[in-house]
Amino acid sequence: MKSMDGGSICAKRTIASIAAAIGVPARTRILDCLVDGHARTSTELAVVADVSPSTASTHLHRLHAQRLVKVFAQGKHRYYSLDGPEVAAALEALGVIAGGSRDPFVPSTPPALRGARTCYDHIAGALGVSLHDRFNALGWLSVSSTDDTAYDLSPAGANALQALGIDLAATRALRRRFASPCLDWSERRPHLGGALGAALLRVAVGRKWVIQDLDSRILRVTNVGRREMRLRFGLD
Repeated sequence: MKSMDGGSICAKRTIASIAAAIGVPARTRILDCLVDGHARTSTELAVVADVSPSTASTHLHRLHAQRLVKVFAQGKHRYYSLDGPEVAAALEALGVIAGGSRDPFVPSTPPALRGARTCYDHIAGALGVSLHDRFNALGWLSVSSTDDTAYDLSPAGANALQALGIDLAATRALRRRFASPCLDWSERRPHLGGALGAALLRVAVGRKWVIQDLDSRILRVTNVGRREMRLRFGLD
């Protein structure tokens, strides 16, 4: 019988360690909740797992150590999500074996505020997340070479946004991040933040794609905006 090499033994130990991390019921509930792609706080995940906040933090630390979840700090909050599509695929496969169904993520934000709003000086809500997703799908955004939590633009993205009238040189020169993912509190997925996100909001307001509500953060998408975003970005 041939002996296993060191790499095989190490891989099997890693698999066993990951299986042990997943195998605790509270951690299983946490991971199952995160498969929908929406980030959540440790407090929310404590409720899902039916454990105390301190116990949830301990479970999340173990899952993070096994590279099953990642954490994103925004302001005073820390949001957790699955550490990549490979983790989601593995959990989905285990779900098929185990059977059962998952409750969908249901935001409690009022519909108008969830649809489109400002987040400081950029577009948030379902519209902001959809624009972020579309820019990624079109290959306009790339991970920054100097900061893996920030974005840069591909040549196609630079051309498209300059065509909207955005001065990219001036935008880059501002004393803030050029572009970065900003986790959306109603959708629990990122929208486009940073100086580029602010420039995009100015374009949308200036071209009357959206109208800002005078008494709230709500953005109302106009018929012109729907048409332009469909033609320029393929966004329904």
